[in-house]
Amino acid sequence: MATNQMRRDAAKRKLASQQARRAQQAARRRRIAVISSAAVVVIVLVAVVALSTIGRGDDAAASAAPSAAAGATSAAKPAAATPGTCAYPSDGSAAKQNTPPPTEGVSSEGTVSVALATSAGPIGLTLNRAEAPCTVNSFVSLAKQGYFDGTGCHRLTTGEGLKVLQCGDPTGTGTGGPGYTIPDEAPTTLAAAPSGQGSVTYPRGTIAMAKTAQPNSGGSQFFLVYADSTLPPEYTVFGTIDATGLKTIDKVAAAGTSDGNGSGDGKPKTPVEIRTATVS
Repeated sequence: MATNQMRRDAAKRKLASQQARRAQQAARRRRIAVISSAAVVVIVLVAVVALSTIGRGDDAAASAAPSAAAGATSAAKPAAATPGTCAYPSDGSAAKQNTPPPTEGVSSEGTVSVALATSAGPIGLTLNRAEAPCTVNSFVSLAKQGYFDGTGCHRLTTGEGLKVLQCGDPTGTGTGGPGYTIPDEAPTTLAAAPSGQGSVTYPRGTIAMAKTAQPNSGGSQFFLVYADSTLPPEYTVFGTIDATGLKTIDKVAAAGTSDGNGSGDGKPKTPVEIRTATVS
């Protein structure tokens, strides 16, 4: 026959078991909540990245284009309004120490030669001040300060309609910039793309600035076009690539990307590090 003490002990054991089950259930709910929160964060980050990509001629291909996150959270910046004057508003997030370029007395005449010595081979650039004086002014300033030295080209695209090598981010992530933004100097002479929809053809051998969906949001990231590519006419063209440079980029493009999923959009399989950028 069960005694009062035995009944009390049984009740205690039952209560302890119930409390243990409740604790396990609470812990399980907390884990589910954490996982759910993480999933929401990932979804939000994917949406932000998608909104920060350069657009292409059609909506379906927009996410494959090169991206530049410099200035992504900034309001649209006013472009330079006076000849010889450029605006370079600070965004407070320099990926590598530098001094912003001068804003007055900016030349719009002549060309500038820049030699990129890279781990994949030489890439010679000719920058055109008349085409994009504010952009050339910034690029030359950064190059002279060694901003591009020791930086990798972080993205290669090999898909139909967009074939570019993107460089200029010291972090190698596609999110870094010089800590200021530069005004758009949109091209006006590019031919309309066969696909229409307001897009134009950025021809093989073009150097252009990466930007976000915001106007006047370029920074230090630029892309080298190694085959005719289709984009809206929103991305500043500021020079050309020499024949030797195109051969270097062609070899890199032929090796493909290291993304592993066959998308043709990711880090180049052949690493491209800009060892030095020399202005002459």
